[in-house]
Amino acid sequence: MSAPKSSSAALIIAAIGVVYGDIGTSVLYAMKEVFAHGHVEFTIDNVYGILSMFFWTLTVIVSLKYVVLVLRADNEGEGGLVAMLALASRAVHDKPKLRQVLLLVGIFGTSLFYGDGVITPAISVLSAVEGLEVVSPHFTEFVIPVTLVVLFCLFFVQKSGTAGIGKFFGPVTLTWFAVIAVLGVNQILTHPEILKALSPYYALKFMWENPVTSFIILGATVLCVTGAEALYADLGHFGKGPIRIAWFSVVMPALTLNYFGQGALLLENPEAVKNPFFNMAPDWALIPLVVLATAATVIASQALITGAFSVTRQVIQLGYLPRLNIEHTSVRTAGQIYIPVVNWGLFVAIVLAVVMFRSSDNLAAAYGIAVTTDMLITTVLTFFVIRYAWKLPLALCIASTAWFFVVDFMFFASNLLKLHKGGWFPLMIGGAVFTLMITWKEGRRLMGEVQRADSIDLQSFLDSVFVSPPTRVEGTAVFLTAEPGVVPNALLHNLKHNKVLHDQNMFVTVRNHEVPWVPMDKRIEIEALGHHCWQITVHYGFKNDIDLPRALENARMRGCQLEPMTTSYFLSRDVVIPTIGSGMAPWREKLFAQMHHNASGAADFLGLPNNAVVELGSKIEI
Repeated sequence: MSAPKSSSAALIIAAIGVVYGDIGTSVLYAMKEVFAHGHVEFTIDNVYGILSMFFWTLTVIVSLKYVVLVLRADNEGEGGLVAMLALASRAVHDKPKLRQVLLLVGIFGTSLFYGDGVITPAISVLSAVEGLEVVSPHFTEFVIPVTLVVLFCLFFVQKSGTAGIGKFFGPVTLTWFAVIAVLGVNQILTHPEILKALSPYYALKFMWENPVTSFIILGATVLCVTGAEALYADLGHFGKGPIRIAWFSVVMPALTLNYFGQGALLLENPEAVKNPFFNMAPDWALIPLVVLATAATVIASQALITGAFSVTRQVIQLGYLPRLNIEHTSVRTAGQIYIPVVNWGLFVAIVLAVVMFRSSDNLAAAYGIAVTTDMLITTVLTFFVIRYAWKLPLALCIASTAWFFVVDFMFFASNLLKLHKGGWFPLMIGGAVFTLMITWKEGRRLMGEVQRADSIDLQSFLDSVFVSPPTRVEGTAVFLTAEPGVVPNALLHNLKHNKVLHDQNMFVTVRNHEVPWVPMDKRIEIEALGHHCWQITVHYGFKNDIDLPRALENARMRGCQLEPMTTSYFLSRDVVIPTIGSGMAPWREKLFAQMHHNASGAADFLGLPNNAVVELGSKIEI
């Protein structure tokens, strides 16, 4: 279940390690990218203007939008785009067309998370290792190999879980924020006048005098808020209090001091613009700083990988992906999961990104479109939540979201300018995932229609069977079926080939709902069908861990005797044959059939013992 909403020091430190690792490492590359491509002339006034834009971007997007507004839109204590999507779709359930549009928009935003999940670890780790170039130009040739080795080790250890090393995330990231704050203060003391850039006057002055340039560099300025979505995504783990306290007391002050320290350094030494972060450190501290930066970026990447596992499981339970093999890496913590296909799929895509782009400068060109699109979608969904779920007046809803929409849209539009420079890469990944999700959802809908058209009523079938009953054998049979009240194919095959029926028969349907959690007292519904047969419906939220045997133990109290040693689980595996004219394009029919064929994790997903599963086949054309 969701963590207690405590503001204890332990939760605050843990939030710093998990929630703020990504945004905390943006100091490695954000300032450098603004001046990297020659759009901004290097002058003292421009340094003041850029610093002011950084500070007010952090204030408007993170402090006001996410910390003040979006964190309020929790779905029974849970956050993240999937939780927001479920909340918004439920709020407009009486408007089916609008609900369908919101679902498509929300799923597209969720798909872009994977594009962001490829670029973020690549640019973070690469920018940290690039600190070796500041130590000595001779280390340049080792940057790519070292980055790939670090990334491989990170993904390799995922199968073992992160419970053992997770306790170090908070202290290491806290140390990181302390170090970047000290580096910033050390430079600010040489040019304390740089603090004048805290005034919005300098940002407004820069934008007024350089409107075209200001629009172009928004694509680089947005790098300072990378990872802002994590504030909302990790709401259920830490609660609003620790996330807000960590931001205002540690993270934002440290980021501000470091950015302003980089600005002070540039006033003193304009040549440091090539890598202002590492040039702030004295020579003796460069190697330790590279090591610490690498550790911080690995932690930031770890949080994103864990988030990818969690989001994938939630999307599966909402019915937009097939049931994949999900491994639990901890016997104590339900949320510690590992999905092999997601883990290694991300790794391959990240390796491609590092090899293709080869530097954090080039990756920065690819970064931004996915994250700004997600920010824009979050703002849109927030409007529908506060308007239709909270029932606030329309004028207030518009007033509270319109400003954020304009800001997000300007960042999004600016990042479109980078589309040909690499912005296409995360969009391509997100588009591919979106196609898979929508194809699976639509294919399952079409297949369900075919099955319902050819279905046999379960109660009527049982009544006819027990007119002349077959031989009964000891034990309990659990037949898993997508539709309650319908005869599962596995039962028909069992009667046809084995000519027996178990003493007890449970016809079980799993229902996933657009809520984070379904409590145990509402988890199971049982309907007696007679002759020791029961129709059972098991309910789960999109953040519940599915454990079907454990859920069925509740059936004991209602007359069902479920003995593990004498219980057989029957899964019907359908062979899907694409048929042109089913309602999808032929290539999508074939894609769905291939996805259905490769979806081999149903038993693991449902928590069933593998040796108790009987797979039977039937052919369905769509």
